[in-house]
Amino acid sequence: MKHYMTRRSFLTSALFFPWLPRVGQSAQAEVNLPTGLEWGPKQPFNFDGLRQQAQRLATQPYQAPIIRQADVLDRIDYDAHLEIQARPETALWRDGDGPYPVRFFHLGRLFPLPVKIHAVREGIAREVRYSSRMFTFGKADFAAALPDDLGFAGFRVLHSRTEERDWLAFLGASYFRSAGTLDQYGISARGIAIDTALPKAEEFPRFTQFWLEPTADPQAVMIYALLEGPSVTGAYRILASRRESVVMDIEAVLFFRATVGRLGVAPLTSMFWFSETNHQPSWDWRPEVHDSDGLALWTGAGERIWRPLNNPPFVQTNDFVDHNPRGFGLSQRDRQFENYQDDLVFYERRPTLWVEPLEPWGEGSVQLVEIPTDYEVNDNIVAYWVPQEPALAGATRTFRYRLHWVADEPGWPDRSRVIATRMGWTTLPKTPPRPVHRAWFAIDFAGGPLEALDRQAPVQLVASTTRGSLRSPGAFQLAGARRWRGNFEIELEGGEPANLRAYLRSNDQAISETWLYQFIPRTSSSG
Repeated sequence: MKHYMTRRSFLTSALFFPWLPRVGQSAQAEVNLPTGLEWGPKQPFNFDGLRQQAQRLATQPYQAPIIRQADVLDRIDYDAHLEIQARPETALWRDGDGPYPVRFFHLGRLFPLPVKIHAVREGIAREVRYSSRMFTFGKADFAAALPDDLGFAGFRVLHSRTEERDWLAFLGASYFRSAGTLDQYGISARGIAIDTALPKAEEFPRFTQFWLEPTADPQAVMIYALLEGPSVTGAYRILASRRESVVMDIEAVLFFRATVGRLGVAPLTSMFWFSETNHQPSWDWRPEVHDSDGLALWTGAGERIWRPLNNPPFVQTNDFVDHNPRGFGLSQRDRQFENYQDDLVFYERRPTLWVEPLEPWGEGSVQLVEIPTDYEVNDNIVAYWVPQEPALAGATRTFRYRLHWVADEPGWPDRSRVIATRMGWTTLPKTPPRPVHRAWFAIDFAGGPLEALDRQAPVQLVASTTRGSLRSPGAFQLAGARRWRGNFEIELEGGEPANLRAYLRSNDQAISETWLYQFIPRTSSSG
């Protein structure tokens, strides 16, 4: 019996998925190459029609997809999938009749559910039909006999006709990601999150059809998508452009088949294992391993907040209540190779993904979910917007927002930023055990007003905690560095987490963003 993949199984495969063809595998070495794509009949298409289709589907019972050719697809494991490559001459828009060449992903064990992909021009859509002749199979030649109506797993958008690299890919459920400004894949986005981190099973609606259309902008592509799931259907319009950075303007029109317990809008998925805050495991040789190191918030009131990520001992869900947020994102702020030392996966180049609402979102909260992990293949961080208004059966909701795949969060004000968070013990007893409910925090700030201040400037650290006692807060300029350090000690009773808050102030004015952290006391005195 075949089963749908869970978050962990999907993201485990996606983290190291081979977006780029393997070096040395050449389609030109094959003979009898196909001469182009195979097309379905012409059909009229526009976004209004897609929206009506999604609305109509929401009034009908959900039809769970059936995995065809399941035995063969199950044999296409990770290694076999590496062998299967789309032939260059079967790329959509390969002859310059569109903004970027588009190649297609083959189905396999990790991605067994097919999607339909259409090309649109002047209001007419034609489906690109799957054929095994579109691919080279290498050692996975057993898959070459699959039927010609099987469908694709997804697609990827290349930089140009002369480059094999891609900058945007849609693959699996409603997941998609971009290599961003620094040309390195990392964090993922998806169309919607349904019932994440609730006692019941999370639902994974999926994009079942795509329509790709050139625009008047030669550096942009319009992507339409139909979303289908047990509780929701949706019509998506995504304008993706690539210039100095990758920007995606998204309009999502959602129709609810059933009431949703927790609706997550503009969901982001990333990985955090360890950093300078929680230190590396003794057996791993790298100083840090993470795709993102913090949640950044720009509240409706204008406050900028930085919340370093945790790898907690149990699942943690935190809500940051807001009204009309200006933006939020999962950021990778540490851009120094020396802090990762990994020249294969380049964590220092992983993109920051920032969500910018394009209309007022009203009352709600940014929710951060942190899941324990003991290895980097597990994407264990999720962030999304949860509207206060419930998503009820029969309702329709529309959300418009912009995704920025960048190096740094956009729209940064003249404030200093947090660049590192460290914790440990100030003094140790002469004999074990170490104090399990007391810790010393050191928070490094840089940039903004701090650039013009000397060591004698009246800079203060303003710090507070939701429980326990906080002692000796202070701030000073680090010798030989254009950064300041704020530090304090926290002592708690019991094992419940404490939420900490701190920022730098000078002459009664805040000069830094606000640092937040959830301190979870150790349950053991070992280590």
